[in-house]
Amino acid sequence: MAKTYTGGCLCGAITYRVDGALRPVINCHCTQCRKTSGHHVAATSAPRGAVHIDGDVRWYQSSAQARRGFCPTCGGNLFWDGPGDNLSILAGTLDDAQGIHTAGHIFVADKGAYYEITDGLPCAAQDDETLTTMVTR
Repeated sequence: MAKTYTGGCLCGAITYRVDGALRPVINCHCTQCRKTSGHHVAATSAPRGAVHIDGDVRWYQSSAQARRGFCPTCGGNLFWDGPGDNLSILAGTLDDAQGIHTAGHIFVADKGAYYEITDGLPCAAQDDETLTTMVTR
């Protein structure tokens, strides 16, 4: 039987359920992720059809290719929706993340000067399809 994951925002106004597997967590250090979260973003993803959202997600079009979903009540960042078949889910919003792990870092060329990446995981200067598998080409 496939695993089911649940999660939501801080105030509980938005909850979600993912039926099936999640991609490993990727830490994104791009400027937009840093500005929206206050640090890097740790995100997993799942096929859009496997993600069931309850509540009124507010979407912000952060670039020509992507939008970010957040709770309009508490401001909790929940989703990144860009090209490809998957919806990215901020890993910290999962109720229980057992069974997934961090696999690497992307956009490290844009990382903040105030921290170092020392975990030994793969690092990509920009995007890396082998790490994210978020873009269908």
